[in-house]
Order: sequence, then structure tokens, then C-alpha cells
Amino acid sequence: MENWSVEQVCNWLKQRNLGELVPKFREEEVSGAALLALNDRMVQQLVKKIGHQAVLMDLIKKYQQQKSGLESFTYCCETASQKFQEVISGKNLKSFFARHRTLQWTSPYALPDFPYDVKCILAEKKCPDHSMRIRIIEFLQADMTKYLEGSLYPNSQQYNIVVNALLQAYPFLDEDGNGFLLWKRALKDRFKYVRRPIEDDEQVLRNKCKFGHRRGQTRKSSFAENKLDDIQVQVEEEPAHLKGSAMDLHIKWLKQEYMKTQRNWEEVDNRMNVTIEIRRKMISDKAPLKDILRLFPFLRCPYQLFREFELLTHMDIYKKTVEILEIYSENILSLYVVRNNPINIMLQENLKQHTEEDVLKYMKMTAACLLLPEVFGDDSSLFAAVNEEVKAVTPVLEVKNPFNVNSCEFALYVEREEIAQLDDCTMALAALVAAFHVFNIPCPKRIHRTLNFLESLVFEVRNPASLP
Repeated sequence: MENWSVEQVCNWLKQRNLGELVPKFREEEVSGAALLALNDRMVQQLVKKIGHQAVLMDLIKKYQQQKSGLESFTYCCETASQKFQEVISGKNLKSFFARHRTLQWTSPYALPDFPYDVKCILAEKKCPDHSMRIRIIEFLQADMTKYLEGSLYPNSQQYNIVVNALLQAYPFLDEDGNGFLLWKRALKDRFKYVRRPIEDDEQVLRNKCKFGHRRGQTRKSSFAENKLDDIQVQVEEEPAHLKGSAMDLHIKWLKQEYMKTQRNWEEVDNRMNVTIEIRRKMISDKAPLKDILRLFPFLRCPYQLFREFELLTHMDIYKKTVEILEIYSENILSLYVVRNNPINIMLQENLKQHTEEDVLKYMKMTAACLLLPEVFGDDSSLFAAVNEEVKAVTPVLEVKNPFNVNSCEFALYVEREEIAQLDDCTMALAALVAAFHVFNIPCPKRIHRTLNFLESLVFEVRNPASLP
């Protein structure tokens, strides 16, 4: 390969279904020697799609391993054949090879080399904040994609292996014994986020058709529309009070950074701090929500939504919501008023199928969250749309398959537009309460008692509202 010409490299790409990369490789005159010298940064500049980046880096890595005499495949075969010798017979031969293919992925897996700032946090055994957790998840997702040769659909066992490797290397990340479920959900959501805008990947489209993701197609088009809006905004003139000011530069930087896969979260925090005054003025002046999100797209990120809430109220909304659900979930589920509710019935049916303590706790907290409006006699359609279309204009949650650990989805909607994807019921409930305050939206009367109960606990008032 070292002596290959540019044309030979292009032919090699075509043979491996990477023909889309050929024009760029010709333009940059990438020969065989140059190909083997590519590092991660160069690949990112050459190749736009994450899946193609992962496949290309993996192919280069495999070639280099073969060249240096590493025979990991043979070793894995020998080890597997010794360990599972009793399996290789007649009917079990097919299952043995299927299991062996899994072993090839799992047995040599090692955590990726995290960036320096992440290493420092982990070395100090500090519990990472939300932005740092996102960075860890991004690197795990990119590393898994390499191992899967560009596939964006890991199976459950592969998720388990990666999360177990993370928690074994850094046990302090297993917060109160709930870390495994939380990290696994975050990793799965990261893969969903990466797959969402993809329109031309055969595997992604095939899976979307297979599982009937009409909702996914809507997200895809809205993502494209948002991206087009952001590009157009860079060309259009900003409002008069921003034009020609330093604030204009901050806003342009935020819009450009939002479009990146890997973001400088520390700088995002700084620039969101600097621009908060103009942002609050727009919100208090009743500027259209679309204009606010167009100029400050990071308000679509749950972490920044919570951070904005904390800047306004000096309260950690996510932490408070965790405490509320942990304290009140059992009491809510024991109330007579919710005993025959469809959500409670659904919960009881799903509880029978699981024995893991973390999963059971997660399901109960989810049910308690969704049943809150029923407890106070409020209109639940203004709180959450469970397995149905969002109809409310005010902030509301969209919830799909709430008790399915592998396929549950939470999203925050405002004015019938999806604002943010959320990891779990705790984050969803925190985002709902935060949205009313951050976007200065009056609470509807038909959901007032539920939100009053939550807010009285979040703000630690002297006589908080209590359950009926």
C-alpha cells in the first residue's frame, strides 16, 4: 500500500464502498504513503460523515496491524475454540460462529484515549458535570463506531460491555449504584442523535423503514430546515441592536459552534454568559421563540437550558428534580386516584418483566412523573403526550414507550416544535419546569396545581405544596 498511486488509492476506496470519498482524495492527491500517514484530524478534514471517518480509520488501523505481524484474529479463534470446544458440534456450529463474531468485537475492547481535560477530571476522581459527561459520551460513541466498522447500530451486549469498561476503570462514575443505566441511556441517545440527520446512509434508512420511524423522518426534515435557517442567518443582517457590536460576534460564534459535532463547551458557557442580557431582553419583549432559538440555538441543549434557569434563579433544577422524584415517587404510586390509571396499569405489567433494581426504580420514577397531573386533577395533555401527538402550544413533554428501557424517548416541545431530546424522565421533568421560566411563558390554569407543587419544592418555599 505504501507504493500505491493516487488512482490505486481511489480504486481501493471504491472496492470498500467509499466511492464518495474519491473526488476529495484526488483533489488532495492522497497516495498510499499519505493514506497511511493520516491521523484523526486529517481524516475529519477529508471526510464529512462520521460513519465514513470511522470505517476509513479502522481500515488503516487493520492494515498497520497486519503489517506489524499482529495476528489478533488467529489468537481470538484459538482462545474461543478452547473455551467453547464443547459448543462446536452439529446443530450448535452456527451459534458458535455467531458468538465468536461477537467475541472478536468484545474481547479486545479498551476505552479510548480521552482528551487531556477529561483525563484530568477522571484522574482527580471528580464526578463530571453535564458538559463533561457529554464529552465522554461523544468519545465513547465515536470509538464504538470504529469497532463496528462504521455501523451506528450497536446491540445491547455491546452497549453493556462499553459501559461496564467505563465503570470498572472509573468506579466513582457509578453514582449511588445508578450509573450503569444512566450511562447506557446517554450512550444510546448519542447514537440516536448521530443517526437523526442522516439521509443517505443505507443502513440507517433501512432500519428506519424496518421500525416504521415516520417520526424520525419528520425530525430529519426539521433538522435540515434548522441547518438551512442557521446558514441563512449568517448571511442576513442581525437585528439593529446587535449589528456592528461585539455581541454580534458572540452570537455568530454560538450559531457556528452549534453546528459542530464536537463543541468547546467551556467557551459556549462563557459566551452564553456574555449574551444573557440581550437574550433576556428579547424574551421579555416577547420576541418569537423561533427567532430566539435561531440566535441562541444552545437553548435547545438541556444542559444550557438548566444553566440558564440557574443563572436566573440560583437553583440547580436538575438536582432538585432528582430529589423530588426519589422522595415522592412511592407516595404518588400508592395513591388511590392513580390506581386504575392506564399509565399505572402499564407500569405494573412492565414491572413483572424485570428484576434489576435500577430498572424497577427507573420505571417507578417515570410513572410517578407522568401521573403527577392526575394526582392534582389537572389536564395531563398539557403536561405530557404519552404515545400520541403533541397538541399543546405551551411547554409539554412528548413521551414514547415510557417503560421500555431500550426504546423509550423523551422530548420537550414548545409551540408544537421539538426543542430538545432528553435522556430520561428526570431530565424531562426538569426541562419542562425550566422552559416556563427560561422562555417566560405563563402557566396554563389547567396545569397550575402540578407546576405549583414542583416549583414550591424547587424553590424551597417555607410552606411547600403537598400531595393531596
